[in-house]
Amino acid sequence: MRLYNTLTKKEEELKPIKQGEIGIYACGPTVYHYAHIGNLRTYILEDFLRRSLEYIGFKVKHVMNITDVGHLTSDADEGEDKMELGSKREGKSAWEIADFYTRAFFKDFDSLNCLRPTISCKATDHIADMIELVKKLEKNGYTYRTSDGIYYDTSKFANYGILAGKANLEGIKAGARIEFSKEKRNPTDFALWKFSKEGEKRQMEWDSPWGKGFPGWHIECSAMSMKYLGETFDMHLGGIDHVAIHHTNEIAQAEGATGKKFVNHWVHMEFLVIGSSEKMSKSAGNFLTLNSIVEKGYSPLVYRYFCSQAHYRKQLEFSFEAIAAADRALKNLRNLVLDVFEKAQGKPEEAFDCDKLLKFKKAIEDDLNIPMAVSILWETLRDNSLANSKKMWLAMEFEKVLAFGIFEKEKEDVPAEIIALSNERWEAKKNKDFARADALREKIKSLGWLVEDTAQGPRVKKA
Repeated sequence: MRLYNTLTKKEEELKPIKQGEIGIYACGPTVYHYAHIGNLRTYILEDFLRRSLEYIGFKVKHVMNITDVGHLTSDADEGEDKMELGSKREGKSAWEIADFYTRAFFKDFDSLNCLRPTISCKATDHIADMIELVKKLEKNGYTYRTSDGIYYDTSKFANYGILAGKANLEGIKAGARIEFSKEKRNPTDFALWKFSKEGEKRQMEWDSPWGKGFPGWHIECSAMSMKYLGETFDMHLGGIDHVAIHHTNEIAQAEGATGKKFVNHWVHMEFLVIGSSEKMSKSAGNFLTLNSIVEKGYSPLVYRYFCSQAHYRKQLEFSFEAIAAADRALKNLRNLVLDVFEKAQGKPEEAFDCDKLLKFKKAIEDDLNIPMAVSILWETLRDNSLANSKKMWLAMEFEKVLAFGIFEKEKEDVPAEIIALSNERWEAKKNKDFARADALREKIKSLGWLVEDTAQGPRVKKA
């Protein structure tokens, strides 16, 4: 498989450290609110990647963090902890907020057919690991103390900003995304450990060698990824917004502590946007949850299908018109599969090689070209030169990666009148009263429905 590597700025062949196995760390949710559909696009695209890796034969160890402390409302290490903010907003404890929104996140995650991570790790369960990592950085000369915390001195790390690139780093240095604190030695320095404010009792705080407080956001991912995947591992995933600060700081922390390369391959997913340019975010107040789509009568898998329509390195513009189009497409796809299934009498061909299968594998191995993979599925189902048993087996294979739920029957609320007319027509046909059967078929059609005869009996669907 060849994938674009954000670190080297080019497509590269994936070469795992251990033959046949891939270790992946993916940045998970900050559980102070519902995940928005922009967040969920990233997780869907990451799921396409994981399923593709497993399909072509890799054993995948997938680790994802749950940020339940330390993520401040500003990238400048200022403002409130998002968990404390959620607690004030809803009148619940920070621990209750974390538990509620973690459950809500995985409910969405499951409904989108995303495979659960091999390991889901909470930041609050790994405070000791983070403290040990900060101690290593302190020993190696990368830290200094201010009135509000222990900071990483980015001037000491020679490759700081290598992931973001020089242009992005210069923007950060100029203060484009952070406010410069007088106590910071460099504009890009960041907090490893924040002190609890004097006279303020936080809900989430711990003792440390430097005083009572809580971890900075970035330290959790370096600590937990290395704990479960080793000091150097294969692949790190996340949204494109993490490149300039969060993932850049992860590299500085990990490599500053170990002296080893942190991650071999970085893969980042582009934004979901509204109105062609504005990214969706909670801070901007322009976010929609998955429930916003479900409430309009669409299945969560319609959103998964919608996300398959653009390459992971391309922005995708959201609109409910586009969701409606995805809904129609997925229904048509399921109807095609159902026709194939019935014609094959539910018996797929034994495994075989063919050009469609080779094209599908080539698509997913070519920088995860899921839009192409989806078009090959459509092409396969419409290919009249292929036996239905072969089409069925190929659809089953492709579904292992795409996970659209294409073998689920579309649930349509058929009116009682239509059901009665369909049954009456079926009886007329069995009695060889074909004129009556044809007349009833036309009547059903005039009411907006189609009736089809299958081996299992008549099937009614919307015209």
